[in-house]
Amino acid sequence: MPELPEVETVRQGLMKIAAGRQINDIEVRYATTITNDVDEFKQALIGQTITTIDRRGKYLLFRFTNALTMISHLRMEGSYYNQPVDQAVDKHTHVIFKFTDQTELCYRDTRKFGRMTLVKTGTEMSVGGLATIGPEPTETDFKLDYWVDELKRSRSKIKPFLLAQNHVAGLGNIYCDEVLWMTKIHPETPANRLTATQAAALRDNIIAEIARATKHHGTTVHTFKNAFGAAGEFQNELQAYGHAGEPCPRCGTEMVKIKVAQRGTTFCPHCQTLED
Repeated sequence: MPELPEVETVRQGLMKIAAGRQINDIEVRYATTITNDVDEFKQALIGQTITTIDRRGKYLLFRFTNALTMISHLRMEGSYYNQPVDQAVDKHTHVIFKFTDQTELCYRDTRKFGRMTLVKTGTEMSVGGLATIGPEPTETDFKLDYWVDELKRSRSKIKPFLLAQNHVAGLGNIYCDEVLWMTKIHPETPANRLTATQAAALRDNIIAEIARATKHHGTTVHTFKNAFGAAGEFQNELQAYGHAGEPCPRCGTEMVKIKVAQRGTTFCPHCQTLED
């Protein structure tokens, strides 16, 4: 699943290939992608212009001139690309927005898990996961006092705690493994047992790692590509995720992969010990 750096990379690409374009027609090839009534969805957007594309956590927010917002969640395999109008598309392209400038924005999704929801602008933060989403992992939004309080209130293991988007937005499996390795925290450590020093260091590492991954245009491990069809670059910077069986970059101990909350989790058993 694309995480915050990947979704932000997609957003930046969409600003170049979709923002400012007026929709002339919409072709929906897989109706389940649209959570609204498909005919009403098309009727509401044809003739409208995409003014900008925002992001909140892993959600893309397409803003339209008629005060509507399309919430787009890419889920596992969703992606956007553009091409000239009426050019052939493959069987995995499920929604096509045709613009008046003779280009089109295509949504492709091999797994068919991605969804688009059209709502009135201003109500989007009450929809689905956006209603409970945590702060963005930035210095401005992600306050240390808030973070310490969130940790203290939870007995959850720290890995699933980080994956839950209501504590801090945008982290998925890749960046959870990375920031826990960076902070020398075992992924099964109860959240409320982190020390004040660990909590502060974890927050700092989350902010720094997400910013660094975004600067490198995200991580391509399986299929992620940006809006121009290019892979990310941050996979070359990963220290933990995907390195099970290899020496820890910090101490040389063999990295181990286990399952935590049904998610594959890689860590260093020497650097990231589980306290009794």
